[in-house]
Amino acid sequence: MATSMRGLTQFIADIRGARIRENEERRINKEMANIRKKFKEGNLDGYQKKKYVAKVVFTYILGYPVDIGHMEAVNLISSSKYSEKQIGYLAVTLLMHENSDILRLVVNSIRKDLDENNEINNCLALHAIANVGGHEMAEALAEDVHRLLISPTSQNFVKKKAALTLLRLYRKHPEVIPAADWALRIVAILDDEDLGVVVSVASLVMALAQDHLEAYAVSYQKAVDRLSKLVLERECPPSYSYYKVPSPWLQVKLLRLLQYYPPSEDSTVRSVLERTLQAIMTNANSTPRNVQHSNAQNAVLFEAISLAIHLDTDSPLMDTAAVLLARFIMSKETNVRYLGLDTMAHLAARADSLTSIKKHQGTIISSLRDRDISVRRRALDLLYSMCDGDNAETIVEELLRYLQVADYAIREEMVLKIAILTEKYATSYKWYVDTILKLIAAAGDHVGEEVWYRVVQIITNTDDLQEYACRTIFAYLRAPICHESLVKVAGYVLGEYGHIVANEPGFSPLEQFQALHSKSQFCGTSTRALLLSTYIKWVNVFPEIKQDLLSVFERYRHVLDSELQQRACEYYVLASRPEEDEMLQTVCEEMPPFPPRESALLGRLNRKHGDTEDKRVWVHGGKEANLERGATKRRAGTRQSTLPPPNESSAANQHPEDNSRSSIMDSLAGLDLSSDSRVGETGGSQEASTPIVQGPHIDKWYQNLISTNEGVLYEDSQLQIGIKSEYHGHLGRLAIYFGNKTSTPLTSFTAIVSVADSEALSVTFAKIPANIVEARTQSQQLLHVECRKAFSAPPTLSVSFLAGSMQSIKLRIPIVLTKFFEGARLNATDFFDRWRLIGGPPREAQSIFAIQLDATGRINHSRYRKIMTGARLTILDDVDPTPTNIVAAGVLHTLKDGKVGCLLRLEPNQEAKLCRLTIRSTSEEVAAEVLTVLQKPLSN
Repeated sequence: MATSMRGLTQFIADIRGARIRENEERRINKEMANIRKKFKEGNLDGYQKKKYVAKVVFTYILGYPVDIGHMEAVNLISSSKYSEKQIGYLAVTLLMHENSDILRLVVNSIRKDLDENNEINNCLALHAIANVGGHEMAEALAEDVHRLLISPTSQNFVKKKAALTLLRLYRKHPEVIPAADWALRIVAILDDEDLGVVVSVASLVMALAQDHLEAYAVSYQKAVDRLSKLVLERECPPSYSYYKVPSPWLQVKLLRLLQYYPPSEDSTVRSVLERTLQAIMTNANSTPRNVQHSNAQNAVLFEAISLAIHLDTDSPLMDTAAVLLARFIMSKETNVRYLGLDTMAHLAARADSLTSIKKHQGTIISSLRDRDISVRRRALDLLYSMCDGDNAETIVEELLRYLQVADYAIREEMVLKIAILTEKYATSYKWYVDTILKLIAAAGDHVGEEVWYRVVQIITNTDDLQEYACRTIFAYLRAPICHESLVKVAGYVLGEYGHIVANEPGFSPLEQFQALHSKSQFCGTSTRALLLSTYIKWVNVFPEIKQDLLSVFERYRHVLDSELQQRACEYYVLASRPEEDEMLQTVCEEMPPFPPRESALLGRLNRKHGDTEDKRVWVHGGKEANLERGATKRRAGTRQSTLPPPNESSAANQHPEDNSRSSIMDSLAGLDLSSDSRVGETGGSQEASTPIVQGPHIDKWYQNLISTNEGVLYEDSQLQIGIKSEYHGHLGRLAIYFGNKTSTPLTSFTAIVSVADSEALSVTFAKIPANIVEARTQSQQLLHVECRKAFSAPPTLSVSFLAGSMQSIKLRIPIVLTKFFEGARLNATDFFDRWRLIGGPPREAQSIFAIQLDATGRINHSRYRKIMTGARLTILDDVDPTPTNIVAAGVLHTLKDGKVGCLLRLEPNQEAKLCRLTIRSTSEEVAAEVLTVLQKPLSN
């Protein structure tokens, strides 16, 4: 840039040559005055504007304030010369912020550069949008960026920049990106041949899928397919192979994307994914050649183990994963130890059994004293997650011992976790009190209000704990040094239950008062206020020390603090009332038990672990905590739809200045003192699914395939879908043919089968469908079908492909209950005996409907018989006494319910043009469904 502009080169040389700051400032002021004069005079050509704006940009980079050159930079963006346009974009991105009014002037110029068939201009415009794109610019240009991303004429490097620009806009202004509407088209780019484009789009899909899981569900199958090609088939260009690891960046992103979704119910997808994960873990056993190879291999491996944990903690893969993790947590490399501990914490958060992790408990405990604080944090998280009733005392004891020397940065978190574990796995009241008081004494200022609140609640609600708590807390009071949090606990416990031990030696009322009051001078205002409440309680139960307590109230009546003064005055008046007055007894009654409630400690701990841009799919704390988290998220999503608008919230929520008070109220949430909490405003929305394609031909093809084994399911000018099927018992196979009728390939081809009730029906592809259907060719996919029990809704086939534009089709697959029938032959006696034995409703389903006669005005018996035969029922001739009636019988084969008998009787009436269809079955569900399947073709 500088070599083509002599004035700029000389200016930079002068600045560099200035030996003192005054000379530099003098030179810059002189140049800025000259530039300001030139801009004011006007009549500058493009070269001169470029030169002067470049000087302004250089001055800004040096850190000097700049207030000129903005309009000239805007004019340069409109230039047709690359060098001038480049300087203009550089100045705009550096000199202007996203809320600048001047940016509105460049929106049209940026849109023009995005629309041009010039990849250089496209990239300059994308850089500007990503760097300074505010809300208005995002609203105006998001569609244009998306168009560049999906355009088949865009260069690969333009697509990469467009994907990252959209990601930037979504992170800053998610509300302006119609993520759900663009889902299919964006996900389709995961099939792009250029891995660089796929890596960029994978980052975008990861961000969008976190907030729109349903809309981006199609990415699951594509991610599995791409992973299998990278790992199993080694389909990776040499330029994207990093130390013989095929595109590790893409592998990591796809493995993380799969963790956002629940495990697939498709056995084929699960099988491919398990083979891929097994291959990744097997490759990890090879010795890395160098650090770079090790880093790439480990990055993929740790995500693969996390995905294996997410899929199934009881799978054979976990045996291999456990061995690898044990090796990693003992590695000499800090990063590997960190990732090993974090991944093992994930395993502890999901696994039903912690046996494999407990084998390494000693190594994990020793990691608490690692030189790196991040490793120490992960060791703490892992110990917290792997704790259960068997090892709780050992782990808590180790954490208390480590607390003495722990870093101040993690002490508060340690206190919360120790308090939670102590409460959750307390084996006895004595151990709980000893441990929690030892924690408060050791942690000091790192003990939050929630900790001692919870201690007080548990002691209040547990009668057997109160006497021992008084003895133990009194022992801490007698020590020379006692932390303020302990004084608070002691003040509450002794005030409520000190009378229980008052008659024992060493615990007299006077000794309790002296021990507690001696610590008050070292405490803050809130603690002294609590102690005054303790003293008024003692006035009621310990009349022998009433004068000592009154003297304390008298002294506090004259303090400057208004809270203390008011309490002291009120308590002094209350304590001075006559002994026969019952008001004191009424006011000082013992605290009732707190209502059962969830511990506030868990809420405080969860607030400390805020979500990042890449949201975790699990939390520390074992399997129970993760199950509770999932249930809480589901309840929050359900409740979100019933919440009133924010402006209709209660008065307690309209005062932000009450936040400090509400945090205290939250800790006493069983007392119904605070307003109900609200879930966040950013709940996930329900994404509309693609509607099933309807049409006269489509319905006719579907009905035809219900009674036949092969035929056309769908056809248009681009695609034809045909089906061939065969069924034996409760099993079936379907061959689906996708025919490309166009002269160009159908790219990003995706076919997904959805089943409404997976417990009743299983339909899976034998292998993941290919993502390209070549021109004028046909692609065949095999479906395996299994009927487990009676079902009503047929499965659906969702097909999407790219043919100029994104096409999406959703069809019903003709898999109905009658496909799993086998005809049964019965004579008249057997038929009617079973007919009567089954009886009427609810195991009978009946319908009367209008029918159409044939061209001669007669009942079309041959058509009806064909429909019955197509439903895999055996027609029983000479059984019904009425010759025009048709009777049939069959047996439904299912995996879970076994065989289910079904009898049919069709009674057409030629004169009335009506027909009565009666189905009787040993299962009422089967009778109703067979009636539904047969009525429509019979009535047409």
